[in-house]
Formats: sequence, structure tokens, C-alpha cells
Amino acid sequence: MKQLTAVIVDNDYETTEILNSFVEENHIILKIVGHGSSVEKSLDIIKLHKPDVIFIDISSKNENLSDYINDLDFNLPKFIIISSNELYALKAFKINAIDFLVKPLNFNDLILSVYKAIKQIEMELCFQKQRVSEVNALTTMYQNNEYIAISSMDKIELVRMDDIIFCKAEGKYTDFFLVNDKKILSSRNLGEYASMMDPNYFFRIHHSYVVNIKHITKISKKDGYSCDLINGTSLPVAKRRQEEFIKFIKL
Repeated sequence: MKQLTAVIVDNDYETTEILNSFVEENHIILKIVGHGSSVEKSLDIIKLHKPDVIFIDISSKNENLSDYINDLDFNLPKFIIISSNELYALKAFKINAIDFLVKPLNFNDLILSVYKAIKQIEMELCFQKQRVSEVNALTTMYQNNEYIAISSMDKIELVRMDDIIFCKAEGKYTDFFLVNDKKILSSRNLGEYASMMDPNYFFRIHHSYVVNIKHITKISKKDGYSCDLINGTSLPVAKRRQEEFIKFIKL
């Protein structure tokens, strides 16, 4: 069982203390990585840590939670809604929260909610492993036709390698930047995809970036090497990769 990461979104001191005490006793399964008083003030923390779980007080100032959820560009965390008002249970149901807890919190309810989150996450991981197998099969099938299968949480897309401008590592995920300003977030890491791409045209210029040299418009040597791409993006070439990159593009 993996340790879940969590963010607390609540300005209630008593609730925060209860959650911190709960985590101290259950640190093997849960770790608090951030805290904010409202969704708006916590958004940067959530985007930075990409937590597995968010404990959130669904008070009136957080009622527009769905607006902020739509702004996230990674797999959604599991929400455990907490409130002193039972009427907010319907709101929790509408956003598919893992659980709804009424204040004051108690450890028994918290442990049940956390295990619900663990069970849900483990089920999704099992599903993802199945999808990875499907993606590998599809990639093998289409690699001679210069396609790559990109897996996200809800679908698998077959994309022409020629249409990929560059890929960016986002933790355990990968962002694909394609022609026509299209972008796809995959649930697999960059290293997995780097080994699948055409080695004649794709080069890992940096730990975080793989570029398609077909879409490079200019290579700058100012303050180290960088690549300008057709979509206007400029990406740095890591110092330790510069010599190999120069040989790769035959400069």
C-alpha cells in the first residue's frame, strides 16, 4: 500500500489540528504536503504537489470548487469533503467526492474515508496497468506506420509521430505538444515514450524534454544551446547533452 499525499483546504484551526494529529498516527498511509484556507489560495499548492487526496471544507467560499477543478491539468485528486453543514452533502455527491464528513471530525470516520480513497486509487492503478498493456500492443501494431499510442485516464489516442513537436515531463505524466496547437496529457512518464519514438528524429535534449528535430526552426548558442520550435516555444539543451545533440543534428 503506497503512502497517499494530501492537501488540506480549510481555515478552521480545530479541524486542521485534528487532521494533523490523525496523520501523525497514520503516517504510513498518509502525508500532508500543503495547507490553504480556500480553494483559490490553495490552487498553486495543489498544482505543485498533485496530491492524491484533498480534504476540503465545502463552505460558501469554496462552493465554486468545480470551476477550479476544471482548471487542473493532471489526474484529479480524490476529494474528502468536510463541513459543519450537512446540506453540503449534495454538493459533495455532485463532484463525485470519496466521502462527506461532518465536523467535528473523528478518527474512525477519517480512517474509513482514507481507505475508501486508497481502494479507489488502487482500482484505477489496476485499470491503468491494463491500459498500458493495450497501449503497448497498439504501439507495436502501428509503429511501422509511424504512429504512437498515447494513453490518458479516459482514452487512448493514436498520434502521428510527425505531428509531435515536443514532449515535456510532468512528474510521472507526459505532456505532448502537437501541431495545430493541440496538447495531450498522458498518464505515462516521458522515459517510456522516449524509447518508443523514431530515433532518427526524436532527441532528449533535457531530462524534461524530447524534441522532434523536424519542427526545430532555429538553434541558439547564446548562454548555452536552446531550440526554437515551430509553435514559438524555446527549450534549453542540457549542457551534458549538447555535444551529443550537435552530432545528432549533424552540425
